[in-house]
Amino acid sequence: QVQLVESGGGLVQAGDSLRLSCAASGRTFSSYNMGWFRQAPGKEREFVSAVTWGGSNIYYADSVKGRFTISRDNAKNTVYLQMNSLKPEDTAVYYCAGTVTNIRGSYSQSRLYEYWGQGTQVTVSA
Repeated sequence: QVQLVESGGGLVQAGDSLRLSCAASGRTFSSYNMGWFRQAPGKEREFVSAVTWGGSNIYYADSVKGRFTISRDNAKNTVYLQMNSLKPEDTAVYYCAGTVTNIRGSYSQSRLYEYWGQGTQVTVSA
């Protein structure tokens, strides 16, 4: 089992950058595929990005491609989401999630992820 704790959210202006971190407990973090999802008020949770356990496969939602970068440091049990050129529509609670399930072809489906953090708020003002 793994516990996930996100950090790094905040209030920024459009065009600014933020880096979210997701720290995982447990010794088996390196075997988990990790994802970032977000949920804006009144909207369903949506996929943002994912990275496989070894970092060899990375996926992005079209809405963040070219602006966000996911990475992981298995030695530090941490996955990151670097967010550049932020837009007001990026405003949401961001969640990291983990799964040992093979996510290829299904990485955007939140139901595949067994473990979730509590979320961190990102607010982008115009």
